[in-house]
Amino acid sequence: MTDETATDGRDLERLALSIVETCMRNTGLEDLHSEIFPSSMIGDYSDVKVVSPFGEIPWTGLSRISNEEMKVLMIEVVDRVFTYLSYPEEVARPLGGAARWNRPRLNADLMKTVQRPLQLAAPVPEPAPQNPKSI
Repeated sequence: MTDETATDGRDLERLALSIVETCMRNTGLEDLHSEIFPSSMIGDYSDVKVVSPFGEIPWTGLSRISNEEMKVLMIEVVDRVFTYLSYPEEVARPLGGAARWNRPRLNADLMKTVQRPLQLAAPVPEPAPQNPKSI
């Protein structure tokens, strides 16, 4: 890896952190995150249940975000990302808490999507030339 490639990689890492910090933090996700979260004596939450008028729901089988909350969150995040990408110099700022987050890594599932076109576009190797003396 060259110094330039390493620098480009670190720039992409900082950009990813900046986009997520700017576009995901302080959104409706924070509102969902700020509520009371249960504790588990066992540790795997199999001992936690939600009681509803229609019966108990095991915590491990419970959706933690409604379809409407998810829709509102996704619209907000898409709009924030679109604004960030439209005005990166005006919106980007030095990393705050994201500077202490884990370094970004390539996502294995997305890399499968990336690798498929690369494999399809890979040139078919030419057969090695034969030595005329061996014919």
